[in-house]
Amino acid sequence: MGKKKGYGQQKDKHSLKMRIRGWFHRGRFIGFDIQSIIMAVLTTLTIVTTVVMGLLIYNRFTRAIKQTAISNAESLINSTVEKIDSDLLNVRQISNALNYNIIQEGDVNDQEFARHESYKYYWVISLSRSVDINNGKTPVSGVLLVDMKSSVISDTMKAINEDSNEVYYYLCNREGKIIYHPRRTEIDRGLISEDVGKVAMLEDGTYELKLNGKSGNVVVGSIAYTGWKIIGVVPDTVQTINIKKFRYYIITTAIVLLMMILEVNRIITKKISRPILKLNESVKAYEAGEKPDIYVGGSSEIRHLGYSVQKSYEQIEELMEEIIRQQNQRRKSEMDALQSQINPHFLYNTLESITWMVEAHKNTDAVFMISELAKLLRISLSKGRTIIKISDEIQHSRSYMNIQKVRYKERFKTEFIIDEEVNDYCIVKLVVQPILENAIYYGVGNMDEDDGGKITVRGEKKDDDIYITVEDNGMGMSEEVVDNILSDNEKVPKHGSGVGLINVHNRIQLMFGSQYGLQVYSEPDEGTRIVIHIPAIPYNDQNRVELEKQKYGKAKVTDEEK
Repeated sequence: MGKKKGYGQQKDKHSLKMRIRGWFHRGRFIGFDIQSIIMAVLTTLTIVTTVVMGLLIYNRFTRAIKQTAISNAESLINSTVEKIDSDLLNVRQISNALNYNIIQEGDVNDQEFARHESYKYYWVISLSRSVDINNGKTPVSGVLLVDMKSSVISDTMKAINEDSNEVYYYLCNREGKIIYHPRRTEIDRGLISEDVGKVAMLEDGTYELKLNGKSGNVVVGSIAYTGWKIIGVVPDTVQTINIKKFRYYIITTAIVLLMMILEVNRIITKKISRPILKLNESVKAYEAGEKPDIYVGGSSEIRHLGYSVQKSYEQIEELMEEIIRQQNQRRKSEMDALQSQINPHFLYNTLESITWMVEAHKNTDAVFMISELAKLLRISLSKGRTIIKISDEIQHSRSYMNIQKVRYKERFKTEFIIDEEVNDYCIVKLVVQPILENAIYYGVGNMDEDDGGKITVRGEKKDDDIYITVEDNGMGMSEEVVDNILSDNEKVPKHGSGVGLINVHNRIQLMFGSQYGLQVYSEPDEGTRIVIHIPAIPYNDQNRVELEKQKYGKAKVTDEEK
């Protein structure tokens, strides 16, 4: 069974990470800004405070209106009681005057009694008392009646019932019989009712009762001489009109006050948040790749924060430059070390083969070997460059295989199938030759000429990537070898160059990134296929220099983040 190092999944994960980083850096997942938060908090507090204060004032006003209505009723009843007491006192005084000045001084048989004028009224209130009458020389007992017009009482009661809104007053005796009521006619007709009996039992004072199915307050005042009671009824609805007027006033005042406070809140919020927003904008601009001056302003705390951020970014820039410099130096050292590991043994073996040919007087073969070796060395040196054209790398591989076929006495064949469009793209030099060496040692090198050993090299471009495949029909490799051939451990023996395919894999990843490298497919007795996966970067001096300085990949990642 073969095993493939999944490039697709790595590429998808890398792309997703870049998009997520871009989203966060551009603030897509950032919530409301500080100005909105401060404004929302102040607005909420303002609204809650205004509503609570309005409700408290409204409730206090409602109670005040009710208490005022009750107090007015108490005062009015007290003054009415005093007036009626005064009127009744006058009647008593008239009765006393008649008794002492006329009745007790005169004789009922005397004609003088007949000359006293009297007045008759249809509706009167009579005051009676027992008197002693002189009937000649015989004293007798009698009853003196003094009548007072009922209009005296009714006019007084009408006066207090005028302009009293829904408050009304009536007069009854201690037995609960109505003497005066503003709606007496309706009561007599049975259109309305009055709980007179319940109220007549109460002492003087103010009571909160439910009368006639409605809640309200009742004020009771007694007329001492007669035992009559003046009742004032103050329904709960008496405050409705005044409350409605005051409600409109409260709402209007609250709206005006709310608008004023909101405007003040907006000004305060803007003044508080402006320095923070400016600092935030400068930080965002810095994260977007610009080089702005970090904003320093506002209160002392925000200025200190601005200074700290600016100092931090300066330190980050210095650290990033130092890290990049160290990484470039380390990668160059690793590339040089890995590359130097590939060359020595092959050169030693090739020169030994040429020496053997010269000694055997095979001059033609020796000249061919020296010519191919010269081509190979010319490309290997490449003026010290690490990045070369794919066409040069393929030519290097052809020269290498020509030398190896002479050494192995043509026991295997080679075939190069390279698409023309891939020749002018970049590749790390000396990555195909170690794979060909692996194909010889692991595959066709130990096969006889009759076994038909063959190594095929293919090159093609797919989308934005290039794939160079080295395939042989040799012995193949076990699953354990396939699993560990690209790992730096001792489970896989290293032939030829002494470092195996791991060096090629590491060099490609150091140059292009971890999503690129080698993919190995092999089964015992079925051959081996190794795929070189690299990005399709056109070869020119600018791209070559950027790759060798490790700047091309950085610029590409920055573009993806934007």
